[in-house]
Amino acid sequence: MALRLPAALTGRLNREVTGDALLIRQARLAGPMPWVIAIMVALTVIAAAAGLALSNTARSASDELSGGVTVQVVEANPAERNRQANAAASRLKATPGIVSAHTVSQDEIERLIEPWLGTQVGDDQEIPVPALIDVRLRDPVDAETLGALRRLVREVAPAARIDAQSTWLKPVFGAIDSLRWLAVALVVLLGFALAAAVLLAVRSALGVNRDTIEIVHLLGGTDSQVARIFQRSVGIDALGGGILGLMVGVVVVLFFGRRFAGLGAGLVGGGALAWYDWLLLGLVPGAGIVLAMVTARFTVVRALRRML
Repeated sequence: MALRLPAALTGRLNREVTGDALLIRQARLAGPMPWVIAIMVALTVIAAAAGLALSNTARSASDELSGGVTVQVVEANPAERNRQANAAASRLKATPGIVSAHTVSQDEIERLIEPWLGTQVGDDQEIPVPALIDVRLRDPVDAETLGALRRLVREVAPAARIDAQSTWLKPVFGAIDSLRWLAVALVVLLGFALAAAVLLAVRSALGVNRDTIEIVHLLGGTDSQVARIFQRSVGIDALGGGILGLMVGVVVVLFFGRRFAGLGAGLVGGGALAWYDWLLLGLVPGAGIVLAMVTARFTVVRALRRML
């Protein structure tokens, strides 16, 4: 016995199948899905901005310190200390491959150690402050170059100690690298969370509209047509939530960017986002929309194969 439906219902369902009318009736930005997507996108933008800023910081610091060497003349006698420092600076300036050798003044040294040791250390003979020479090489410093510089300087300054500036910040670079990978992991986890939220929402909608979907199939509708209806509905929700999440994320990033810029620290200043970083952040909502629509289509097609 053939199934017969009223003409009005048949016409309405045919229009829904052929015209891609929305199968899920809900007010836009009224349900939970757009707000969930907005939260996920905002958190992703913030995590991605943090990862990009950390990458910029590490790259800037590495470029600045790759050719830097610090010479310390540790000598208790002030006159002998100054003599050795001057001799070492003269020898370094005459060495090929060295761009500059700047002797740090006593006032600069006192400003550097003041936050830890106070203002009277430079005048206290019981705590000798070493003389410092800031050396810049044309090429990055390796172990062989560092060894050659040590032998060269100690011929005229036996109390000199030479260290590559990049070695001082190795623990800092390690921490920055760990935080950068943490930001990447957070972005990936937020992507999985977004896909899971869409999957649950689509499954719920499929259960609510099961009877309607069965009738659509009886009228000749295909799985692809039904999936397209859900996909479009999720896409509209993801578009609204993505734009809102991007706005919130950018506001948060700008706020913290200004706060950190006010610190005036060298490492922090090197982490400023460039124009291409902002471009990458602007692609986050688009990636979220694509992920949500692909997840919706995959979920619907797989569920319909089991349902019907």
